[in-house]
Amino acid sequence: MELKNRKLTEAEFLAERQTVLGQWPTGSDPDLDLDRAVAFLKSIPDEKNFAKKLAAAKYQGRTLVQPRAGVPVLYEHIKLLQYLEASGADFVPSTIDSYTRQNRYPEAEKGIQESFIHNRAMLNGFPAVNHGVAACRKVMESVGVPVQARHGTPDARLLAEIIHAAGWTSNEGGGISYNIPYAKNVSLETSIRNWQYCDRLVGYYEERGVSINREPFGPLTGTLVPPSISNCISICEALLAAEQGVKNITVGYGMGGNIVQDVAAIRTLQKQTDDYLRRYGHGDVTVTTVFHQWMGGFPADEAEATALIAMSSTVAALSKATKMITKTAHESIGIPTKEANGLGIKTSKFVVTLLQDQEFPDSPRLAREMKQIESEVDCLMSAILRVGEGDLAVGIVRAFEQGLIDVPFAPSKYNAGKVLPARDNEGCIRILEFGNLAFADDIKVLHQEKIAQRAAYERRPVSFQLTIDDIYAVSNDHLIGRPNRDK
Repeated sequence: MELKNRKLTEAEFLAERQTVLGQWPTGSDPDLDLDRAVAFLKSIPDEKNFAKKLAAAKYQGRTLVQPRAGVPVLYEHIKLLQYLEASGADFVPSTIDSYTRQNRYPEAEKGIQESFIHNRAMLNGFPAVNHGVAACRKVMESVGVPVQARHGTPDARLLAEIIHAAGWTSNEGGGISYNIPYAKNVSLETSIRNWQYCDRLVGYYEERGVSINREPFGPLTGTLVPPSISNCISICEALLAAEQGVKNITVGYGMGGNIVQDVAAIRTLQKQTDDYLRRYGHGDVTVTTVFHQWMGGFPADEAEATALIAMSSTVAALSKATKMITKTAHESIGIPTKEANGLGIKTSKFVVTLLQDQEFPDSPRLAREMKQIESEVDCLMSAILRVGEGDLAVGIVRAFEQGLIDVPFAPSKYNAGKVLPARDNEGCIRILEFGNLAFADDIKVLHQEKIAQRAAYERRPVSFQLTIDDIYAVSNDHLIGRPNRDK
């Protein structure tokens, strides 16, 4: 089927569904009958429905807290999620293993068996497809808060079928954000089309009175991503999802480090997503935001790592992000223990609770940064729609082919990889090398001037060394990668 940004007909969706469910034996579960799944989802109480809980938090102006976590053995995964809920998580995740992310279900099955044999996790997440609907329902029923699948999957069609039928009322990802930062050889045509199916499934449920949340992955590569690039991609994925009938969307952003720029990014993300959805006939979609705590290198010292978590939480709360994804003090070591994950939740929850009645004040500097991000996003969106001749899906593919939209440090061969970011003298993320990024000349001049000011302050030339130093700066206890700490 030729890729277009149009809603799949019910007949097209149901015909494709037969192929999707045949990918692995758990796809033949009787509970995947859509009428039975709809009835089950309608029986779930509101406090365990992701979409409804987010909408309530947005209305109340609260920032809710969610960790990342997942282990392969069912009862161990349940114990882990119960521990995280007891630590204060408002939502719990099920991070999916890497084999499932690549649709390699036989290897995932082997990993489950080896985890039993060796009495330790032999997969880096929860293989939901292999466990099937009944086991995934046990996960949902074992906790008192909503459950979300988090992964990194270019083709999440069978995964989406199983988790939603099991009562997991949110699925993270999208055809761009779960391809470009995660895969090398998967085309955008393929991944966008796969995620149209995932979104059409949610639209099917919505048409029958079931609210399900969808969340594009905002941070992308998580390393010095300029806000306008990540915001543009989130808006694109929101529009693609809404076209398929999704009515509850959470758009995300990964912490950059400069507080003003981060607050501006969250505010403009909410505003522009709402604006673009209304512009294209989707004004009935509820939009919320998610702020991801620092995604780059973490300090090795636990106290410093905890301080970074607290700073992230402060920015999330003051920006009025609806939700925040937490980190742990063990980020520089490896996979965290449940105790470290719980401590990260408690630290984050304490900060956002203290700040729940406060908001970052308006200022001329904040207004300038918001205007800058909005202008850059509009440039990128205009270019995407122009080369797509009005079709968003086609435009995304062509814009990536031409480098008009370009994600720094992404592994995908379908990403130009010519954009290089660097911080300015105040720590804002700017662009050092533009490649063919679709920015107007006045926008490019501002970025060049900001970076030149920093280079002059540090008495060194404008070069790629700025980028290198910035990548490692936070893990070395600074935001800006300055060569001379005496200044």
